[in-house]
Amino acid sequence: MKNVLAMILAGGKGERLHPLTLHRAKPAVPFGGKYRIADITLSNCFNSGLRKIAVLIQYKSWSLDRHIRTAWSILSPEVGEFVTSIPPQQRISEDWYRGTADAVYQNMFLLDNERADYLLVLAGDHIYKMNYAEMYDFLIERQADAVVGAIEFPLSDASRFGVIGVDDDFRIQRFDEKPANPTPMPGDPNQALVSMGIYLFKTDVIRSYLTEDATQDSAHDFGKNIIPQMIQQGRVYAFKFHDKNKKAVKYWRDIGTLDAYWEANMDLVAVDPQFNLYDQDWPLRTYQGQFPPAKFVFAQDYEGGRMGVALDSIVSGGCIISGARVQNSVLSPDVIVQDYSDVRESIVMEHVRIGELCKIRRAIIDKDVVIPAKTDIGYDLDLDRKRFHVTDSGLVVISKGMKLDAALNPPG
Repeated sequence: MKNVLAMILAGGKGERLHPLTLHRAKPAVPFGGKYRIADITLSNCFNSGLRKIAVLIQYKSWSLDRHIRTAWSILSPEVGEFVTSIPPQQRISEDWYRGTADAVYQNMFLLDNERADYLLVLAGDHIYKMNYAEMYDFLIERQADAVVGAIEFPLSDASRFGVIGVDDDFRIQRFDEKPANPTPMPGDPNQALVSMGIYLFKTDVIRSYLTEDATQDSAHDFGKNIIPQMIQQGRVYAFKFHDKNKKAVKYWRDIGTLDAYWEANMDLVAVDPQFNLYDQDWPLRTYQGQFPPAKFVFAQDYEGGRMGVALDSIVSGGCIISGARVQNSVLSPDVIVQDYSDVRESIVMEHVRIGELCKIRRAIIDKDVVIPAKTDIGYDLDLDRKRFHVTDSGLVVISKGMKLDAALNPPG
């Protein structure tokens, strides 16, 4: 993999994740307690043997750029290895990144500097485990110009993605972006192959396509423009996803909505989690903050009603569960939950303070939020809508740094 340069697309606004993306890029949103979403893709790169990785940032990028510097400055530039973030630099034009293809086009100089024979383009906001070296071997074996990562998906749901039509050798015959009538897989009328947003190209081939696309009136997008054009003129194949998650069912999640993000976090707290954080053969890296161990206090008071306990949950370092109950939830570092409070099916991010006698259910609480005593969240959605963002499914989302007014709490 020494001749492969990876570019991770991490500049999107992530509007469907508002308010979590009001102050940060989507790949910088916390995930699984102590990680950021981008850590999953970066860990895949590292575990695949990639050592030249550029993260293309743009929208509200300071948090993500800081995280990359603190968590991923683990390689030596002296031997040509790096993980670095790159904002738009106006080397070619005065435009911001106009699309996924344009973001790569504006950074083609990196391919020249690194003399990379192959370019791997990745999305920075998906949850999965994949060895990209297997995709590279597949490209070499097929003598392909490009390979697209693909996963089987129920035909009834495939319209939400780019759908790939292939022949029996998995050479791509057509690529349709979010089609109304998806093309089924060969031999399986109930399944479609959908794009995972993973592309591996020969550098000398993709260069000409990106250069031509830059002059066109297009969306400058790989799925909408580049891949459909390449399959008409070159050898483009689909690589069926080989999951490294070691579960019976393949795991790949596009967590572009609040509900999908919440569900992916809830996947982690099951007794047999769908996405495995604990496989030492496929470690997930991140920045390890200097937090003390998690602490659970008050086994039981004299009245028998106070117990500091967390059940079926992820509790990160620095958390204190003080005479409270946390269940089916994910707690980031330095969260304090005080006496007699009850937190269920929730995601609680760093430095949140939950006062005593609170009841919280199906909520996402962003960083630095202070919740006063006797606050109920997730039990009266009409009241919650007056104070917070509530999704159509009834998931309550509290913005970063919000200081709740105790006077808004219902009496009693």
